[in-house]
Amino acid sequence: MWILFAGVLLSGASFTMAVPFLPLFLYELGVGDASINVWAGVVQSSSYLIGAIMAPVWGMMADKYGKKKMIVRAGLSLAVIYSLIAFVQSPYQLVGVRMLHGLVGGFVPASMSIVATVAPEKETGWALGIMQAGNMTGGILGPLFGGLLAEAFGLRSSFLVAGGIITLATVAVIVWVHERQPATAGTAAGPAAPAHAGGAKAAAAENLPEGAKTAADTDAPAAAGRSNASMWGDFRKALRNPVMFRLLLLLLVFQLASNLVQPLLTLHIADLRGSLEGAVLSSGFILALVGIAGIIASPFWGRRGESRGFARIMTICLIAGGAVCCTQYFIDNLWLFAMVQFLYGLFVAGVIPSVNTLVVHATDDDFRGRSFGLTTSANQTGQMIGPLIGGGIGQLAGIHWVFVMTGSLLIAAGLSVRGVHKRMMRR
Repeated sequence: MWILFAGVLLSGASFTMAVPFLPLFLYELGVGDASINVWAGVVQSSSYLIGAIMAPVWGMMADKYGKKKMIVRAGLSLAVIYSLIAFVQSPYQLVGVRMLHGLVGGFVPASMSIVATVAPEKETGWALGIMQAGNMTGGILGPLFGGLLAEAFGLRSSFLVAGGIITLATVAVIVWVHERQPATAGTAAGPAAPAHAGGAKAAAAENLPEGAKTAADTDAPAAAGRSNASMWGDFRKALRNPVMFRLLLLLLVFQLASNLVQPLLTLHIADLRGSLEGAVLSSGFILALVGIAGIIASPFWGRRGESRGFARIMTICLIAGGAVCCTQYFIDNLWLFAMVQFLYGLFVAGVIPSVNTLVVHATDDDFRGRSFGLTTSANQTGQMIGPLIGGGIGQLAGIHWVFVMTGSLLIAAGLSVRGVHKRMMRR
């Protein structure tokens, strides 16, 4: 887990050294103020359009050929993609490279899948919270380091360094990570395993929304048959599992809401500063604050979910995060905006680990790679749609209304989770 934690950290750092600054990079490519918001939304979404289609494919291949192989494939491919960004000369070329970015992704989901497979079941929430914290730690280092590099040597240099960093992460996985199968009752787990596993599954079931089935409750076909399952078959399986379907829908809405503002965030920070000068460094600092919040909060929410129930934690995080986001409508001061972003990060950091843990409890071990592929697809579908809508709203009504829409969607999602959980408790 700790080696993969380091790999995910470096992966997150390489991503946030490059992608968050692409809207500012568009000015260097000749895009004017009249169309910058729309172009920012297109550049942000283009990667996720392809990624949403490919994620289940990579998940299926991870179950069939090995999750470690998918990490290595993604890491080496991303190293090339980040380096290519440094050489684009037009916004159209940038969109093309971003689509290639979506085609080859999968480093973080495959890493999460390995950890979820081998972690003791009662520690799954904590382990996935730690992995999320690693991703967010990279989210701190990436913007800071990328902002400093961009100020000193230009944005193109930060893209090249991002390619080098993801290469380091991939080498670490190649050398030190050895994929293994989870312990099963009657083998590595020993004679006491059945009673312990049953207790863990029962405890986990209390955290699941209405209609959920744990891995022990579902009818599991032979592993060989599952290896040959089609992507459409995986999708139908997820739709037939009520908890999986709800979690995929929740992820889509959460990412759509969260990414409404993403293509406009660095542009908004530049506007709050009053000029483009120093905007990259200020953006890096504020994005790093959100990452710090995630490091602090992710393991905390993971532990609280194990003791209080993940549905309750998601409700708190979504409603509180949405309320905080709405307050940004009234903020026109850069440092007050940074403080609110930090507070927002504390709450939304609890959503993804909670969803990932419930996905683990709701699926079988030999479906784990495909389940994380499907969650990645849901994530990237929301990440594709959100920037397009946000860019359009920002162009027509201004970014302040984008904050309101983001907050409203998060609150609505939280209320929906609360309603489902209350119905479950009544039954």
